Parts: sequence; C-alpha cells; structure tokens
Amino acid sequence: MSTPKFDVPAISIYSELKKRVNDYFKTNNLPPTGNINLYIKAAFLILSYIGIYIHLVFYTPAPWLAIAECILLGLLTAAIGFNVMHDGAHGSFSNNPKLNMLAAFTLDFLGASSFMWNTKHNVIHHAYTNIEGIDDDIEAGILLRMAPQQKRYSFHKYQYLYFWLLYGLLYITWVFYTDYKKYFANRVGQVPLKKLKLRDHIIFWFFKVFHLVLYVLLPIYVVGFSSWLIGFLFYVFSSGIILSLVFQLAHVIEETEFPNPVQPANKMEDEWALHQLKTTANFATSNKVITWWVGGLNFQVEHHLFPKVSHVHYPAINEIIKQTCKDLRVPYIEHPTMRLAILSHIAHLKNMGRF
Repeated sequence: MSTPKFDVPAISIYSELKKRVNDYFKTNNLPPTGNINLYIKAAFLILSYIGIYIHLVFYTPAPWLAIAECILLGLLTAAIGFNVMHDGAHGSFSNNPKLNMLAAFTLDFLGASSFMWNTKHNVIHHAYTNIEGIDDDIEAGILLRMAPQQKRYSFHKYQYLYFWLLYGLLYITWVFYTDYKKYFANRVGQVPLKKLKLRDHIIFWFFKVFHLVLYVLLPIYVVGFSSWLIGFLFYVFSSGIILSLVFQLAHVIEETEFPNPVQPANKMEDEWALHQLKTTANFATSNKVITWWVGGLNFQVEHHLFPKVSHVHYPAINEIIKQTCKDLRVPYIEHPTMRLAILSHIAHLKNMGRF
C-alpha cells in the first residue's frame, strides 16, 4: 500500500493547537527541548545500568539477587529507551544536534538499530498511526490481531490470554530478528528504507557485533552458559513487557480508531492532527512515578502532536492541549490509571479475537 494523504481543511485544528503551545513556551521563555532535570535523569539511568551490568557479569551475585538485577536491568533498558533514546531520536533531548545524536545512539548500544527505528517510528508510525498495512507498530504477524482490517484466525479468541508471552519476547525479537529483516528487505513493512550510506552499514554491523559480544559471548565466558541463559531471559522478558505495554496502551485500546484511506483517492478523511487524536491515548498522567519511568510517554497525545517537544514539558502542555480539544469539540482520549488502560487493551484484544 502506498502512503495516503491527509485532508487539508480550511480551518486547521493543528494550527490552533500549535499556536497555543508555542505561546506557552514564548510566555515562559522556555526552549521546547530537554533541561537539567532530564540530563540528571539520563546520567542516573545510564550509570545505574552500567553499574548493574558490571556487578552481574564480573561479581556474580547470589542467584536470587542476580535474577532481581537482571529484571532491574531490563527495566532500565526500557527506561533509557523511553527517556534518553526516544527524545534524542526526535531531536528534543537537547538543542545541540550532536547531543541528540548521542542520545539516539543509546539504542544501538542496547542492541537495536537507531537507523531502523527512525524509519519505523519517526517517519512511519508518527505520520500514519494505526493505519493497517503501513504502521508497523500494529503488525505482529499472524499470532496477534490488533486491527479490524487484519485477518482473523480461530486462535485469536485466546490472544487476550497469551499476549503477555509475546510481549515479553518483543525486545529479543527486535534485536535478533526484526532489525535484520528490515535491513535485508530494505523496507519497513511496505515502506522502503531511505538509502543506507556506507557509514550507516558500518554502524549497523558494528553495534550488532558489539551487542553480541557484550550481552552473549562475554557473560557466557565469565558466568557459564546456563547462568547466562537464565539471566538473559529474565532481562529481555522484563524489558519486552514494559516496552510493549507502553506502546500498546497508547494506540491499541477500545477507544482508539483504526481508519482506512478512502479509495481510489488513497486519502484520509481527517486532517493529520485529528487523526492523531482519534488514534492515540494517554494513561496515568497524574502518576508521577510512571511519568518519570516511561519518559512521559503516558502523555502520548502530547507526544504525537508535538514530537519535537521534550517529554519534560508534557505535563505543562497537557492542560493546554486538553482545553483546546474541548474548545474545538474534538476527541481527547485518556485513561486515569494504567490499570484501566491495560483492561481496555485486553478488551480490545478480546474483540479482535471474536469479530
């Protein structure tokens, strides 16, 4: 499927949203990028990650402590992705492009490709959210049916039970399979990759080998195969669960839509901003612990409308955007707690398995 065009109305919702948010930054004399609090958090997360890795591999703690540290390492992997890499990849971590690039490269150190992520997430997902056949985030093969346009199999009626296992496998399949699939197919789903330069090929393979040595070969050499395997599975499963949940609770719930382009014009009925409001949801925005850990991605509506704004500003612009949507009488989807968002996601998976 070729990428569709969005409607361009005479009176744009996005123009009003942008005006009000820009007024906030001007009035308060604030840059939309990260601040000292973000940099302190980034340093804390990265140093904690390095410290736990060193303790696990070279000091071999008792089994119960090792398992706990492997789980924590997985949670820190997700936290670095949410807080550091994600802002860096969007150019919102800092007003310094080199610092943004360095922040984005944390994904490569963690085993995944920032080049592939840029195409999958920044280029495709943010533009064509929840559009079947284009948005790779709602494509999970035949085992999960996330959108009504996808083919339903009889076993999908159980997907609301077994999805936890598949979500736990996200990180390991991302690092060891889907990145390579995109690389060799030279496309993300149906959308071609932009041409990789020699530098991009070198970076891709260097960090893939680096990750294999650091997370597979070296730990096996130091602690032995069985100890490594048990710890590695706890590590990748914990990170996979958190990464999957945050992404899915933002788009794959009962309240969000999965629009189709109108054919043969291949055009969306809504303008881009309204499309984002119909396909994106917030959750637990009053929970400061969740907000801190997931890098503000529980404010997913704010992020999708203003991806160049750092997540440290989402709580402040949340009320502005919510009020603007109320004034313009357009949707604004939000669950007050993470529990309710998870229940909505499970209900959606149930419905997709039945109809």
